[in-house]
Amino acid sequence: MWLFRFLFTETARLLRSAEGRRLLGLAVRYGDRPRNQATDITFGPYRFRVPDALSFVWQYREIFVDEFYKFYTTSTTPVIFDCGTNIGTSVVYFRQQYPTARIVAFEADRRISDLLQDNLRQNKITGVEVVTKAVWTNEDGILFGSDQADSASIFSQTDRTLVPSVRLRDRLLQETQIDMLKMDIEGAETAVLTDCRDALAHVQNLFVEFHAYLDHPQTLAEVIKVLEDSGFRYYLNTSQYRHTPLVNHQYKGNNSMDLQLNIFAYRK
Repeated sequence: MWLFRFLFTETARLLRSAEGRRLLGLAVRYGDRPRNQATDITFGPYRFRVPDALSFVWQYREIFVDEFYKFYTTSTTPVIFDCGTNIGTSVVYFRQQYPTARIVAFEADRRISDLLQDNLRQNKITGVEVVTKAVWTNEDGILFGSDQADSASIFSQTDRTLVPSVRLRDRLLQETQIDMLKMDIEGAETAVLTDCRDALAHVQNLFVEFHAYLDHPQTLAEVIKVLEDSGFRYYLNTSQYRHTPLVNHQYKGNNSMDLQLNIFAYRK
């Protein structure tokens, strides 16, 4: 058994949990599907329409197996702001873990937001406010590039259109407490967090997927400064180990970025 775990550590880890075993089943069943092709996927009691099967499998691992969005709260009705909700996988997790939570889901891409709302209706997931707008620093709208999977971004070089926006700072200040602020907004996070600097005092937990795009300044220090000034402790993680990083400057699997990090921030 020790040798098996030594040689196949990750597989062994997955096999030890029900969610890990489900992930392996999803990977076998859907992992080789053609990219950017709409697929109906069943996981547990849920059935989702997804625009890209491989992206969903990766989401499932981060959300249900690694539990990136798990947090502790003493609130009986925690408030969760999900910025960059995509098709709703995160909402399923939040609803399972925090059945009485009030969830506000922000999704900029109209086509993806329609999928999100269809998935919620089909699976009878209620109590979710869906805002089909990009979280931003004002309400003037922003140029936004759509994507077939989960990488739509303001930094996209093709098919950019003006989409409605909402100033996240204003929405945060309307709440007395935010138990979880999840932010996966593909490059807009630095500008949005900087604008929200004075509105984070009542945010208890924060997840940020940080992106650094080629030909744009790297702004990680700005994000960390906002977190430190707001009194957060934080942990940084990346899902990618890059060989010869002083030579290999490109993020694997994405030719437009050179860095992507997961930032977990919390109050003690």
